[in-house]
Amino acid sequence: MANRELVVLGTASQVPTRTRNHNGYLLRWDGVGFLFDPGEGTQRQMTHAGVSAHDVDHVCITHFHGDHCLGLPGVLQRLSLDRVPRPVPVHFPAAGTDFFRRLHHASAFEEVAEVREQPVERAGPVCTGAFGTLEAVPLDHRIETFGYRLVEPDGRRMLPERLARVGVRGPDVGRLQRAGSLRVGDRTVTVEEVSVHRPGQRFAFVMDTRLCDGVFELADGADLLVIESTFLDRDARLADAYGHLTAAQAARVAAECGVRCLVLTHFSQRYPDPRLFHDEAAAVFDGQLVVADDLVRVPVPPRR
Repeated sequence: MANRELVVLGTASQVPTRTRNHNGYLLRWDGVGFLFDPGEGTQRQMTHAGVSAHDVDHVCITHFHGDHCLGLPGVLQRLSLDRVPRPVPVHFPAAGTDFFRRLHHASAFEEVAEVREQPVERAGPVCTGAFGTLEAVPLDHRIETFGYRLVEPDGRRMLPERLARVGVRGPDVGRLQRAGSLRVGDRTVTVEEVSVHRPGQRFAFVMDTRLCDGVFELADGADLLVIESTFLDRDARLADAYGHLTAAQAARVAAECGVRCLVLTHFSQRYPDPRLFHDEAAAVFDGQLVVADDLVRVPVPPRR
């Protein structure tokens, strides 16, 4: 199992199809699981994908249209049924707090797990941890909507040949990383002497929105961008009217923002052939391109 990967649970938009479930995406990031937009059927898709309730550490809701949240009651109840022992924060637009509470208690169940409401009121950091910082950025849809970005802090990559040259080995390598400097014999070795700058990785999640500044902000420098492409460009006017993107628009964002891997999803049922989305996006974006299918796994690209 990859340390950093996207598990796609569903790829449909408003109406599911025979081959596409409603939305659902689990990001595994160094042992921390972020579940995004669990639509109807997410519990069952988790079973098919080999994902358990214990794999969910955070739940992130972009907005409260049904295809992005109607699986939430089952997921939250499953946390209690499986007795997940740690608190699970749920991040969601603050304007939808009433919707969240209704979904949380949509039916009777024994609530054992601790679900923590984390309403998002404005752009900025949502939470931090060993994984980095989860940020929210407002988007332009028909109701209040936020996209999310996971940002790993920059670090240092240790160089074995330089470590050997100055005599730092074994547990002392970790001590040097933590302290920033280490006394070796009659001199002090700094971490800068034996390492190079390592840019942190970025993951971005963009759902229902028109093109807006927030889309580009979220996608900027992303190693992996998951983005809706509900429509094809021939229906761009319809996309704008309903607050959505086309495959060409999503690809343009990826190309302009230096995205390494572009994952298209949230497809309208009006288009039976997914190759159309690939061809439209590939004409604009020449990086790694994935037209998502249910239950696929997409690894976060390795560090540069």
